[in-house]
Amino acid sequence: MRYKRFTLGSTPSLWRVTFNHPPINLIDSVMIGELGELFADIERNEEPAVLLFDSADPDYFLAHYDITAANRSLVDSLPAGPTGFHPWIDIVVRLAKLPAVTISAIRGRARGAGSELVLASDIRFASRERAVLGQMEVGFGAIPGGGPASRLPGLVGRGRAFEILLGGEDFDGELAERYGYVNRAIPDAEFESFVVRFARRVSTFDRQALADIKHFVNKVSLSAVEEFQPQIDAFWQAAARPAFQARHSKAFEDGYQQRADVEPRLGEYLGQIAKTELLPEKRPRNLEW
Repeated sequence: MRYKRFTLGSTPSLWRVTFNHPPINLIDSVMIGELGELFADIERNEEPAVLLFDSADPDYFLAHYDITAANRSLVDSLPAGPTGFHPWIDIVVRLAKLPAVTISAIRGRARGAGSELVLASDIRFASRERAVLGQMEVGFGAIPGGGPASRLPGLVGRGRAFEILLGGEDFDGELAERYGYVNRAIPDAEFESFVVRFARRVSTFDRQALADIKHFVNKVSLSAVEEFQPQIDAFWQAAARPAFQARHSKAFEDGYQQRADVEPRLGEYLGQIAKTELLPEKRPRNLEW
């Protein structure tokens, strides 16, 4: 099958998904639908042992979810997936349970839903110099919808999960490694060779042994699937609030979802919006602005 939002390079045991959706690799209805079709193929196919995600754009792994009303309508019209959850929740829940080992090779920005896909992967490698991860939704006035509140505490601990989710800031590859947000940060000059070597090595092992290991690790480490749908419901409830809509309108005016100044520094930008929303009389005293 020919995909529109990514290319698929494969050997029988190693499938490589390379995201390629200019200008910044937004997650939209087409990508969600195609990932669903790809996962269905893996779920019924006994050959692939490893599924490797990377990006054709060195600046953007997956920028985030396409938040436009048009895309929301298209996502809502997608056929229900096997889990019966919202189409995006269906993707991240199924990703975590695929029989193949899943690896995210993060070079560039993976924020919002991009970070959510990374967190649902079994293994996360980041370019030390080029990777940027973050859950920025709090800056718009919302909870992340795709499950980070459930996945992050088990990876980074309760306090650091709060820091990531409540701070809404960007994490570079080095800090993400230190926190446990990713498995390892690799110097960018060595990144491609390291990831490919590791993926090929794992793909040569017995697929049933890999699946058995995943099964038993998943039993003690995955959150209950019932936790995820309420989170995306809470996100869309937040999206209907005036404050969220005002911040999004301002962000779109400034170049949000385009290859412009906002996206490269999104965490910093949202902090600036929050500051400007505070009237002088409501600002904390003795605090430099």
